[in-house]
Amino acid sequence: MIKTGILSYGMSGKLFHAPFIESHPGFELTAIVERSKNESREKYPGAKLVRSVEELIADPAIELVVVNTPVQTHFEFAKKSIELGKHTIVEKPFTVTLAEGEELFALAEQHKVLLSVYQNRRYDGDYHAVKNILALDLLGDIKEVEIRFDRYRPEHSGKMHKESDLPGSGTLYDLGSHIIDQALQLFGWPDAVFGDVWAMKENAQTDDYFELLLYYDGLRVRLKASSIVRESYYGYILHGTKGSFLQHRSDLQEQQLLKGVIPTIEPWCKPQEESDGILHTEVNEGVIRKTTFSTPGNYMGYYNDIHQALLNNGPNPVPATDSIKGIRIIQAAMESSAEGKRINLK
Repeated sequence: MIKTGILSYGMSGKLFHAPFIESHPGFELTAIVERSKNESREKYPGAKLVRSVEELIADPAIELVVVNTPVQTHFEFAKKSIELGKHTIVEKPFTVTLAEGEELFALAEQHKVLLSVYQNRRYDGDYHAVKNILALDLLGDIKEVEIRFDRYRPEHSGKMHKESDLPGSGTLYDLGSHIIDQALQLFGWPDAVFGDVWAMKENAQTDDYFELLLYYDGLRVRLKASSIVRESYYGYILHGTKGSFLQHRSDLQEQQLLKGVIPTIEPWCKPQEESDGILHTEVNEGVIRKTTFSTPGNYMGYYNDIHQALLNNGPNPVPATDSIKGIRIIQAAMESSAEGKRINLK
């Protein structure tokens, strides 16, 4: 069993890491950092309660460190972990700057440890529905795509690392890191980007809205997120020469985890009770239009892939190089928004 430590027991630790590490038979949840509280004791009494990040990272028993602290600390803590020879998972967004991401990647190569980024949205059921449609080539040549990640949060959340003027805060880093990663996975590296990054809420200290346009040869991909969207819209819209596919952002894992559902390697999330997609296209020279149902996603897939990578020489599910590309897009989009021009990426 891979002895694993978590550097924070906030929402990320409680929902997206501790339950999966504890439930997977190949991991041992060995230690959790809580600087002053004791909340982890109720659910994970077998894990050691540690009062500092430094103490957990220095523990010789720990083989895998999960850096799920605020993004502004990712570089510092991941660097310490790697230099002590620990395999390291870093929450998204990976780092604040491109230089930090590249330095961590080089260090991991030097110390021969696994460095992976927790891009859990690759394991969403709605995203997999989109991947399946593309794999089946049901839409012809894809010409226009929109991926959205909207929320209704008209008030400030109080999370300073996400909504203050600190480097790496804001919606572009927070939600943008998800949908930029998905776009790159689906369509590869773009030729250029145009960005509109904006603080829409009154007295906002950082961006809470963005719209990016990724330019490909024969394809345009629009990525958008807003904090003031009360009525949800399709999260994925794909238009091709034969037809269209519209998919709601409907994955239920986070809701189920908030209710205390225990995840497993086998499917554990409830299936969709109502259709969450529309396929309108040509099949066998005939036009069809039908509603579709996505299958449940499973974030345990990420930890299962990490287990296979560490013990069976499987591929790294999210190598740092993937997220370094995401940071390049974020930085180029911010430059584009500031200067009002398209930024070439090739």
